[in-house]
Amino acid sequence: MDFKQIQELIKMINKSNIGELTVEQKDFRVTIRQKEEHITQVLSSPAQPAPVLQQATGQQPAASVVPSADKIRAEEKTAENLVTIKSPMIGTFYRRSSPDKPNLVEVGAEINPGKVVCIIEAMKLFNEIESEVKGKIVKVLVEDASPVEYDQPLFLVEPN
Repeated sequence: MDFKQIQELIKMINKSNIGELTVEQKDFRVTIRQKEEHITQVLSSPAQPAPVLQQATGQQPAASVVPSADKIRAEEKTAENLVTIKSPMIGTFYRRSSPDKPNLVEVGAEINPGKVVCIIEAMKLFNEIESEVKGKIVKVLVEDASPVEYDQPLFLVEPN
C-alpha cells in the first residue's frame, strides 16, 4: 500500500461515519481512527454579562466587556462560509518549497483544486499539499516551519 492510497483512505474515512478502519497486508498494517470532536455551544440567546468580583477597597466594580449576540452571530455566519484546509498528516509545515523561494500562497491568493498550498515534511519526505477547493485564502493558521498534527487546520478559504 503506498502513501497516496493511505491518504485516499483517510479522506474516505473523514467523509463517512466509520469510526475506525484497519487494513492488513502481509507484513503491513495500518489503523485509521476518526478523531472525537468536542462541540462547544455558542450562546443563541442574548449574551449574559459575566459576574464581576467586587474589589476589597470599596471601589465600584469594573464594567465587564461582553460581545453582543449580534456580533457572535456575525462571526458564526462568517465562519460558516469558510472552508478549512486541514493537514492530512503529522509533520512540519512549510509555506515555501525551499528557503530561497517565495511562499506558495499568500492571504488573498486565488486557489484552484490541485494548487499546491504548502509542504509538510514527514520522515524526511516533503509532501506537497494541494487544495481541494476553488477560492481565496483568507487566513494562514500555522506558522512557517512549525509542527502540525493530523487534521489540524492550516488555511481558511472563502470558496468561489
